[in-house]
Amino acid sequence: MELTYLLVFFVTIMISLILTPLVAKVSMHLYIVAWPGARHIHKKITPRMGGLAIYSAFFIGTALFVKGDQQIMALLIGGFIIGLCGIIDDLVELKALNKLAFQILATLVIIFYGQIRLTNIHLPGGINIDFGILSTLVTIIWIIGITNAVNLIDGMDGLCAGVTSIILATFAMLSYMQDRSDIVIIAIILLAAILGFLFFNFHPALIFMGDTGSLFIGFMIASISLLGFKSSAFLTLGPAIFILAIPILDTFLSIIRRKLKGVKIMSPDKEHLHHTLMYKIGLSHTKTVLVIYGVTFYFSQVAYVYLINKKIAFILLIIAFMAIELFVEKTSMISKKYRPILWVSSNIIKMIRGR
Repeated sequence: MELTYLLVFFVTIMISLILTPLVAKVSMHLYIVAWPGARHIHKKITPRMGGLAIYSAFFIGTALFVKGDQQIMALLIGGFIIGLCGIIDDLVELKALNKLAFQILATLVIIFYGQIRLTNIHLPGGINIDFGILSTLVTIIWIIGITNAVNLIDGMDGLCAGVTSIILATFAMLSYMQDRSDIVIIAIILLAAILGFLFFNFHPALIFMGDTGSLFIGFMIASISLLGFKSSAFLTLGPAIFILAIPILDTFLSIIRRKLKGVKIMSPDKEHLHHTLMYKIGLSHTKTVLVIYGVTFYFSQVAYVYLINKKIAFILLIIAFMAIELFVEKTSMISKKYRPILWVSSNIIKMIRGR
Protein backbone atom coordinates (compact mmCIF):
# COMPACT_ATOMS: atom_id res chain seq x y z
CA MET A 1 0.00 0.00 0.00
CA GLU A 2 2.85 2.40 0.85
CA LEU A 3 4.29 1.88 -2.66
CA THR A 4 0.89 2.80 -4.10
CA TYR A 5 0.92 6.05 -2.13
CA LEU A 6 4.41 6.85 -3.43
CA LEU A 7 3.32 6.14 -7.02
CA VAL A 8 0.26 8.37 -6.62
CA PHE A 9 2.41 11.16 -5.20
CA PHE A 10 5.12 10.89 -7.87
CA VAL A 11 2.75 10.77 -10.85
CA THR A 12 0.61 13.68 -9.60
CA ILE A 13 3.52 15.93 -8.72
CA MET A 14 5.04 15.32 -12.16
CA ILE A 15 1.74 16.29 -13.80
CA SER A 16 1.68 19.48 -11.72
CA LEU A 17 5.32 20.29 -12.54
CA ILE A 18 4.55 19.96 -16.25
CA LEU A 19 1.26 21.87 -16.20
CA THR A 20 2.30 24.86 -14.04
CA PRO A 21 4.79 26.48 -16.48
CA LEU A 22 2.39 25.82 -19.37
CA VAL A 23 -0.41 27.58 -17.49
CA ALA A 24 1.97 30.45 -16.69
CA LYS A 25 2.74 30.97 -20.40
CA VAL A 26 -0.93 30.88 -21.39
CA SER A 27 -1.85 33.23 -18.53
CA MET A 28 0.77 35.78 -19.60
CA HIS A 29 -0.25 35.48 -23.24
CA LEU A 30 -3.89 36.19 -22.35
CA TYR A 31 -2.91 38.94 -19.85
CA ILE A 32 -4.50 37.06 -16.94
CA VAL A 33 -2.00 38.56 -14.54
CA ALA A 34 -1.61 40.19 -11.12
CA TRP A 35 -0.54 43.80 -11.48
CA PRO A 36 1.68 45.45 -8.83
CA GLY A 37 -0.16 47.97 -6.68
CA ALA A 38 -1.00 49.24 -3.21
CA ARG A 39 -2.87 46.05 -2.24
CA HIS A 40 -0.05 43.75 -3.35
CA ILE A 41 3.46 42.91 -2.17
CA HIS A 42 4.86 41.78 -5.53
CA LYS A 43 6.74 44.28 -7.71
CA LYS A 44 6.28 42.85 -11.20
CA ILE A 45 3.52 41.57 -13.46
CA THR A 46 2.93 37.91 -12.59
CA PRO A 47 0.62 35.30 -14.16
CA ARG A 48 -2.12 34.39 -11.68
CA MET A 49 -3.88 31.33 -13.05
CA GLY A 50 -1.58 28.82 -11.32
CA GLY A 51 -4.55 27.35 -9.52
CA LEU A 52 -5.66 25.91 -12.85
CA ALA A 53 -2.55 23.69 -12.83
CA ILE A 54 -3.35 22.51 -9.28
CA TYR A 55 -6.99 21.98 -10.22
CA SER A 56 -6.13 20.04 -13.39
CA ALA A 57 -3.38 17.93 -11.78
CA PHE A 58 -5.76 16.98 -8.97
CA PHE A 59 -8.53 15.84 -11.32
CA ILE A 60 -6.10 13.93 -13.54
CA GLY A 61 -4.59 12.22 -10.48
CA THR A 62 -8.05 11.40 -9.17
CA ALA A 63 -9.12 9.93 -12.51
CA LEU A 64 -6.02 7.72 -12.53
CA PHE A 65 -6.00 6.50 -8.94
CA VAL A 66 -9.34 6.96 -7.17
CA LYS A 67 -12.30 4.60 -7.23
CA GLY A 68 -15.16 6.96 -6.51
CA ASP A 69 -18.02 6.18 -4.16
CA GLN A 70 -20.85 8.68 -3.63
CA GLN A 71 -18.93 10.76 -1.08
CA ILE A 72 -15.83 10.99 -3.28
CA MET A 73 -18.02 11.94 -6.24
CA ALA A 74 -19.59 14.68 -4.12
CA LEU A 75 -16.11 16.01 -3.35
CA LEU A 76 -15.22 16.04 -7.04
CA ILE A 77 -18.46 17.70 -8.14
CA GLY A 78 -18.21 20.30 -5.38
CA GLY A 79 -14.54 20.87 -6.20
CA PHE A 80 -15.40 21.31 -9.88
CA ILE A 81 -17.99 23.99 -9.02
CA ILE A 82 -15.57 25.87 -6.77
CA GLY A 83 -12.78 25.60 -9.34
CA LEU A 84 -15.10 27.02 -11.98
CA CYS A 85 -15.93 29.90 -9.61
CA GLY A 86 -12.22 30.61 -9.15
CA ILE A 87 -11.52 30.54 -12.88
CA ILE A 88 -14.34 33.01 -13.60
CA ASP A 89 -13.19 35.24 -10.72
CA ASP A 90 -9.61 35.30 -12.00
CA LEU A 91 -10.91 36.26 -15.44
CA VAL A 92 -13.56 38.88 -14.63
CA GLU A 93 -13.47 39.38 -10.81
CA LEU A 94 -16.80 38.18 -9.46
CA LYS A 95 -18.72 40.12 -6.83
CA ALA A 96 -18.57 38.73 -3.30
CA LEU A 97 -22.22 37.61 -3.36
CA ASN A 98 -21.70 35.73 -6.63
CA LYS A 99 -18.70 33.91 -5.17
CA LEU A 100 -20.75 33.07 -2.08
CA ALA A 101 -23.50 31.62 -4.29
CA PHE A 102 -20.98 29.27 -5.96
CA GLN A 103 -19.66 28.25 -2.53
CA ILE A 104 -23.13 27.52 -1.17
CA LEU A 105 -24.01 25.46 -4.26
CA ALA A 106 -20.81 23.40 -3.95
CA THR A 107 -21.39 22.90 -0.21
CA LEU A 108 -24.96 21.73 -0.78
CA VAL A 109 -23.60 19.06 -3.13
CA ILE A 110 -21.33 17.85 -0.30
CA ILE A 111 -24.22 17.82 2.19
CA PHE A 112 -27.12 16.41 0.19
CA TYR A 113 -25.46 14.28 -2.49
CA GLY A 114 -22.42 13.21 -0.45
CA GLN A 115 -24.39 12.95 2.83
CA ILE A 116 -21.43 14.57 4.60
CA ARG A 117 -22.45 16.68 7.60
CA LEU A 118 -20.96 17.99 10.81
CA THR A 119 -23.55 16.43 13.12
CA ASN A 120 -21.79 16.66 16.47
CA ILE A 121 -18.57 17.66 18.23
CA HIS A 122 -16.92 15.70 21.05
CA LEU A 123 -15.25 17.92 23.64
CA PRO A 124 -12.89 16.96 26.49
CA GLY A 125 -14.59 15.58 29.59
CA GLY A 126 -17.03 13.47 27.64
CA ILE A 127 -19.04 16.52 26.51
CA ASN A 128 -20.91 15.96 23.26
CA ILE A 129 -22.63 18.75 21.31
CA ASP A 130 -25.28 17.39 18.96
CA PHE A 131 -26.27 19.95 16.30
CA GLY A 132 -29.42 18.07 15.33
CA ILE A 133 -31.49 20.03 12.79
CA LEU A 134 -28.78 22.72 12.73
CA SER A 135 -26.19 20.30 11.32
CA THR A 136 -26.75 21.47 7.73
CA LEU A 137 -26.26 25.13 8.69
CA VAL A 138 -23.17 24.33 10.80
CA THR A 139 -21.68 22.34 7.91
CA ILE A 140 -22.27 25.22 5.48
CA ILE A 141 -20.60 27.65 7.90
CA TRP A 142 -17.63 25.31 8.40
CA ILE A 143 -16.97 24.64 4.71
CA ILE A 144 -17.49 28.22 3.53
CA GLY A 145 -15.54 29.57 6.52
CA ILE A 146 -12.49 27.38 5.87
CA THR A 147 -12.70 27.97 2.10
CA ASN A 148 -12.46 31.73 2.60
CA ALA A 149 -9.92 31.45 5.41
CA VAL A 150 -7.52 29.66 3.05
CA ASN A 151 -8.30 32.24 0.37
CA LEU A 152 -7.34 35.06 2.78
CA ILE A 153 -3.88 33.67 3.56
CA ASP A 154 -2.93 33.67 -0.12
CA GLY A 155 -1.04 36.94 0.22
CA MET A 156 2.65 36.08 -0.18
CA ASP A 157 4.80 33.92 -2.44
CA GLY A 158 4.54 30.32 -1.33
CA LEU A 159 2.43 31.06 1.75
CA CYS A 160 -0.92 29.47 0.94
CA ALA A 161 0.65 26.57 -0.98
CA GLY A 162 3.13 25.79 1.81
CA VAL A 163 0.66 26.07 4.69
CA THR A 164 -1.95 23.92 2.95
CA SER A 165 0.73 21.36 2.03
CA ILE A 166 1.55 20.94 5.74
CA ILE A 167 -2.16 20.65 6.52
CA LEU A 168 -2.74 18.02 3.84
CA ALA A 169 0.36 16.01 4.80
CA THR A 170 -0.99 15.93 8.35
CA PHE A 171 -4.46 14.89 7.16
CA ALA A 172 -2.86 12.08 5.15
CA MET A 173 -0.81 10.80 8.10
CA LEU A 174 -3.71 10.94 10.56
CA SER A 175 -5.98 9.15 8.08
CA TYR A 176 -3.26 6.53 7.50
CA MET A 177 -3.15 5.91 11.26
CA GLN A 178 -6.89 5.25 11.15
CA ASP A 179 -6.77 2.99 8.04
CA ARG A 180 -8.74 5.50 5.95
CA SER A 181 -6.97 4.77 2.65
CA ASP A 182 -9.61 6.68 0.67
CA ILE A 183 -8.81 9.91 2.53
CA VAL A 184 -5.06 9.23 2.33
CA ILE A 185 -5.20 8.94 -1.47
CA ILE A 186 -7.27 12.12 -1.93
CA ALA A 187 -5.03 14.09 0.46
CA ILE A 188 -1.84 12.84 -1.27
CA ILE A 189 -3.15 13.74 -4.73
CA LEU A 190 -4.03 17.29 -3.66
CA LEU A 191 -0.74 17.61 -1.72
CA ALA A 192 1.29 16.56 -4.77
CA ALA A 193 -0.65 18.90 -7.06
CA ILE A 194 0.11 21.81 -4.71
CA LEU A 195 3.79 20.92 -4.21
CA GLY A 196 4.37 20.79 -7.97
CA PHE A 197 2.95 24.32 -8.16
CA LEU A 198 4.91 25.48 -5.07
CA PHE A 199 8.17 24.78 -6.93
CA PHE A 200 7.30 27.78 -9.14
CA ASN A 201 5.47 29.79 -6.49
CA PHE A 202 8.06 30.06 -3.70
CA HIS A 203 9.69 33.48 -3.43
CA PRO A 204 10.36 35.02 -5.89
CA ALA A 205 7.18 33.58 -7.43
CA LEU A 206 6.99 32.93 -11.16
CA ILE A 207 3.22 32.39 -10.94
CA PHE A 208 0.38 32.95 -8.45
CA MET A 209 -2.43 30.47 -7.75
CA GLY A 210 -5.20 33.10 -7.86
CA ASP A 211 -8.69 32.38 -6.55
CA THR A 212 -8.81 29.33 -8.82
CA GLY A 213 -6.26 27.73 -6.51
CA SER A 214 -6.98 29.19 -3.08
CA LEU A 215 -10.76 28.71 -3.19
CA PHE A 216 -10.44 25.18 -4.60
CA ILE A 217 -7.81 24.14 -2.04
CA GLY A 218 -9.76 25.68 0.84
CA PHE A 219 -12.98 23.97 -0.19
CA MET A 220 -11.29 20.59 -0.59
CA ILE A 221 -9.51 20.85 2.77
CA ALA A 222 -12.75 21.82 4.54
CA SER A 223 -14.62 18.91 2.94
CA ILE A 224 -11.82 16.38 3.53
CA SER A 225 -11.68 17.43 7.20
CA LEU A 226 -15.34 16.47 7.61
CA LEU A 227 -15.02 13.25 5.64
CA GLY A 228 -11.89 12.14 7.47
CA PHE A 229 -12.45 13.40 11.00
CA LYS A 230 -16.15 13.19 11.66
CA SER A 231 -16.80 9.59 10.68
CA SER A 232 -14.63 7.89 13.31
CA ALA A 233 -15.41 7.69 17.02
CA PHE A 234 -11.70 8.17 17.82
CA LEU A 235 -11.04 10.98 15.38
CA THR A 236 -13.20 14.02 16.13
CA LEU A 237 -13.14 17.51 14.72
CA GLY A 238 -10.50 18.48 17.30
CA PRO A 239 -7.47 17.53 15.16
CA ALA A 240 -8.95 19.31 12.13
CA ILE A 241 -9.35 22.53 14.13
CA PHE A 242 -5.76 22.30 15.40
CA ILE A 243 -4.34 21.72 11.92
CA LEU A 244 -6.37 24.60 10.46
CA ALA A 245 -5.57 26.96 13.35
CA ILE A 246 -3.55 29.51 11.34
CA PRO A 247 -6.13 30.25 8.59
CA ILE A 248 -8.93 30.16 11.20
CA LEU A 249 -7.15 32.59 13.55
CA ASP A 250 -6.09 34.95 10.79
CA THR A 251 -9.68 35.12 9.49
CA PHE A 252 -11.10 35.59 13.00
CA LEU A 253 -8.70 38.46 13.73
CA SER A 254 -9.48 40.06 10.36
CA ILE A 255 -13.23 40.02 11.08
CA ILE A 256 -12.77 41.61 14.53
CA ARG A 257 -10.30 44.21 13.20
CA ARG A 258 -12.58 45.28 10.36
CA LYS A 259 -15.65 45.37 12.59
CA LEU A 260 -13.86 47.69 15.04
CA LYS A 261 -12.81 49.93 12.16
CA GLY A 262 -16.34 50.00 10.80
CA VAL A 263 -15.41 48.65 7.37
CA LYS A 264 -16.86 45.73 5.43
CA ILE A 265 -15.70 42.28 6.53
CA MET A 266 -14.60 41.43 2.97
CA SER A 267 -12.62 44.67 2.58
CA PRO A 268 -8.94 43.96 1.80
CA ASP A 269 -6.19 45.25 4.06
CA LYS A 270 -2.48 44.75 4.76
CA GLU A 271 -2.81 43.73 8.41
CA HIS A 272 -2.95 39.96 8.13
CA LEU A 273 -0.50 37.80 10.06
CA HIS A 274 1.99 37.71 7.18
CA HIS A 275 1.78 41.49 6.71
CA THR A 276 2.39 42.02 10.44
CA LEU A 277 5.46 39.78 10.48
CA MET A 278 6.88 41.50 7.40
CA TYR A 279 6.07 45.17 8.03
CA LYS A 280 5.89 45.49 11.83
CA ILE A 281 8.40 42.85 12.91
CA GLY A 282 10.68 43.48 9.93
CA LEU A 283 11.16 39.92 8.70
CA SER A 284 12.10 39.28 5.09
CA HIS A 285 9.60 37.78 2.68
CA THR A 286 11.12 34.30 2.92
CA LYS A 287 11.54 34.38 6.73
CA THR A 288 7.92 35.50 7.16
CA VAL A 289 6.68 32.54 5.14
CA LEU A 290 8.97 30.09 6.97
CA VAL A 291 7.81 31.36 10.38
CA ILE A 292 4.18 30.71 9.43
CA TYR A 293 5.17 27.28 8.09
CA GLY A 294 6.74 26.60 11.50
CA VAL A 295 3.64 27.66 13.44
CA THR A 296 1.44 25.55 11.15
CA PHE A 297 3.75 22.57 11.71
CA TYR A 298 3.50 23.11 15.49
CA PHE A 299 -0.30 22.95 15.34
CA SER A 300 -0.12 19.84 13.14
CA GLN A 301 1.98 18.16 15.84
CA VAL A 302 -0.61 19.14 18.44
CA ALA A 303 -3.12 17.21 16.31
CA TYR A 304 -0.92 14.08 16.55
CA VAL A 305 -0.54 14.49 20.30
CA TYR A 306 -4.32 14.94 20.62
CA LEU A 307 -4.85 11.41 19.34
CA ILE A 308 -2.50 10.04 22.00
CA ASN A 309 -3.07 12.30 25.01
CA LYS A 310 -5.77 14.97 24.89
CA LYS A 311 -4.65 16.69 28.12
CA ILE A 312 -1.10 17.26 26.86
CA ALA A 313 -2.49 18.45 23.51
CA PHE A 314 -4.63 21.08 25.21
CA ILE A 315 -1.71 22.27 27.33
CA LEU A 316 0.33 22.71 24.14
CA LEU A 317 -2.63 24.46 22.55
CA ILE A 318 -3.04 26.88 25.46
CA ILE A 319 0.69 27.72 25.33
CA ALA A 320 0.40 28.42 21.60
CA PHE A 321 -2.71 30.58 21.98
CA MET A 322 -1.14 32.57 24.83
CA ALA A 323 1.92 33.25 22.65
CA ILE A 324 -0.31 34.27 19.73
CA GLU A 325 -2.43 36.50 22.01
CA LEU A 326 0.69 38.31 23.24
CA PHE A 327 1.87 38.71 19.66
CA VAL A 328 -1.51 40.13 18.61
CA GLU A 329 -1.45 42.64 21.48
CA LYS A 330 2.17 43.71 21.01
CA THR A 331 1.72 44.26 17.27
CA SER A 332 -1.79 45.82 17.55
CA MET A 333 -3.18 43.37 14.99
CA ILE A 334 -6.72 44.06 16.24
CA SER A 335 -6.29 47.62 17.52
CA LYS A 336 -3.90 49.68 19.64
CA LYS A 337 -6.44 49.65 22.50
CA TYR A 338 -6.74 45.85 22.57
CA ARG A 339 -4.15 44.81 25.20
CA PRO A 340 -5.91 42.79 27.96
CA ILE A 341 -3.02 40.50 28.98
CA LEU A 342 -0.42 43.26 28.72
CA TRP A 343 -2.66 45.57 30.75
CA VAL A 344 -3.19 42.98 33.50
CA SER A 345 0.50 42.01 33.60
CA SER A 346 1.66 45.65 33.74
CA ASN A 347 -0.71 46.36 36.65
CA ILE A 348 0.48 43.27 38.51
CA ILE A 349 4.08 44.42 38.04
CA LYS A 350 3.16 47.89 39.35
CA MET A 351 1.50 46.34 42.42
CA ILE A 352 4.55 44.20 43.14
CA ARG A 353 6.90 47.16 42.76
CA GLY A 354 4.60 49.26 44.96
CA ARG A 355 5.10 46.85 47.81
